[in-house]
Amino acid sequence: MDKVLQIIVAGASAIFLFLLLIRLRYDRLVKEIWCSLRSQPSGLVFNPDMVADLDESVQRYFLHAIAPGTPLATYVEIEMRGSFRSKPDADWLPMKASQIISISPGFIWQPNVGKGGMNFSGADYYYRGQGRTKFSLWGLIPLVDARSKDVNRSAAGRLGAEYIWFPSALLPQYNVAWKAVAKNTIQANFQVDDELVVLTLTIDAEGKLLEISLPRWSDAREPGQWQYSTFITEVEAEQTFGGYTIPRCVSAGWLDVDRTWIFFKSNIQTAEFN
Repeated sequence: MDKVLQIIVAGASAIFLFLLLIRLRYDRLVKEIWCSLRSQPSGLVFNPDMVADLDESVQRYFLHAIAPGTPLATYVEIEMRGSFRSKPDADWLPMKASQIISISPGFIWQPNVGKGGMNFSGADYYYRGQGRTKFSLWGLIPLVDARSKDVNRSAAGRLGAEYIWFPSALLPQYNVAWKAVAKNTIQANFQVDDELVVLTLTIDAEGKLLEISLPRWSDAREPGQWQYSTFITEVEAEQTFGGYTIPRCVSAGWLDVDRTWIFFKSNIQTAEFN
């Protein structure tokens, strides 16, 4: 019996060390990507003349989002707290996360979700045209590791949505084409590598962002069946960080999946623009 127990313990130890090695290797990769996304400073500051040729409602958005004289950031690092659920009928789980969004283009989102026996962590990222989603239970037991052309397209669309926290990336000098759809509805069209992003923003009379939506490549409707679905983010509160006024409290989800499936709620704790 002792020998059997020793074999079991040895086997369990070997599995643990193998899983730990995989986790450490992935953490090292994510850290390297994070450092690479810290782009060099632009050396420019925001001047209202940069948006003077745009429609009045688009100007209103930028003049609310970026204070004149603010250095134009090439990346932002964010700390957030909130909640997350994996299915429309699932319980909400507490979430905290770190994120970097870069003009490179790319992003990394590193969350820790859940508590007690139900806790998973990992990272979503988009970097050099490649997207990846990898999460593990208790940081060790693999839950998902998604990499494919479809994941790349979905991650590129997500980066477009993430720019609500990074307004300088939406300036026309970065090949973003703007137009007014209605008095308080504006639209940005731009490429994230091979993916065309059509980002629709609803603002108020002062230029405050209220909601964004975009067609995003996803299998949210039916796992494995990829198509464009409407991704939305509703803004509940905003805050100014270093000259940038960005959404602080948001709820995000899929508009045309089981009616509206809100799966993500966050509250920005800090945002450092560089």
